[in-house]
Amino acid sequence: MSKELQPLMALTPGGNINAYIQAVNAFPVLTPEREQALGEALYFRDDLTAARELVLAHLRFVVHIARSYSGYGLPLADLVQEGNVGLMKAVRRFDPHKGVRLVSFAVHWIKAEMHEYILRNWRIVKIATTKAQRKLFFNLRSAKKSLGWLTNDEAAAMARDLGVGVDEVRRMEGRLASADVAFDAGTDDDDDAAQFAPVHYLEDRRFDPARELEDSDWEASSQERLEHALEVLDERSRHIVQSRWLNEDKATLHELAARYGVSAERIRQLEQGALGKLRAAMLA
Repeated sequence: MSKELQPLMALTPGGNINAYIQAVNAFPVLTPEREQALGEALYFRDDLTAARELVLAHLRFVVHIARSYSGYGLPLADLVQEGNVGLMKAVRRFDPHKGVRLVSFAVHWIKAEMHEYILRNWRIVKIATTKAQRKLFFNLRSAKKSLGWLTNDEAAAMARDLGVGVDEVRRMEGRLASADVAFDAGTDDDDDAAQFAPVHYLEDRRFDPARELEDSDWEASSQERLEHALEVLDERSRHIVQSRWLNEDKATLHELAARYGVSAERIRQLEQGALGKLRAAMLA
């Protein structure tokens, strides 16, 4: 196996990250003159051999950056792989006449790829999607190494420095303090975790076929029993119940009293008596 392929093979599934680090550290650091010559060869002549040498010489720098993100609990090898993608993008875009070293230019691309990987994999549920939330995520994570909950002054200062609202700082702080919860607690979880698992309170029963059929049958049965119960009432009582409870435009006691030539109190008495008969008929 050639020396140049060793780093790539070390990061394949089952590869050893320590062997990879040892391999990339074996590549010599480029002098400014050599880097300038390789950069010009790639920039003007699209020399892929020069691009490969530029990438290999800076792999150690990717490892150095990846180690600074070890606090997120993600595999170092995966962070290195993502950083290498950023390095290759930077090498392709590197202009040797801008007056900066490749390492200074590439750091943005390397970190950008690592940040994207961290945000995709740090939690099952994404907690940072907008540009402001991404800035808050990494700055708050750094601040939390030495601070507890932010005071009002500290939250205001961070919001001012990052150009976001204080409420966004507080929301992100709460998200960072929370933890993922299994939707359906397994048998190995303790009793409390199993009892309060989201499966018990997030279940959507609105479109359960069995429940919809049950509701439909109950509604049809109730309608049928109501129609039969109304038949036991006399015409006047049936009309009062219909006007007071079943019609879309409900009639008042005084309107019905005027129609039947009795007092509103008498209509109320007839209504109560009719409702009692309906209940008895429907429960029979």
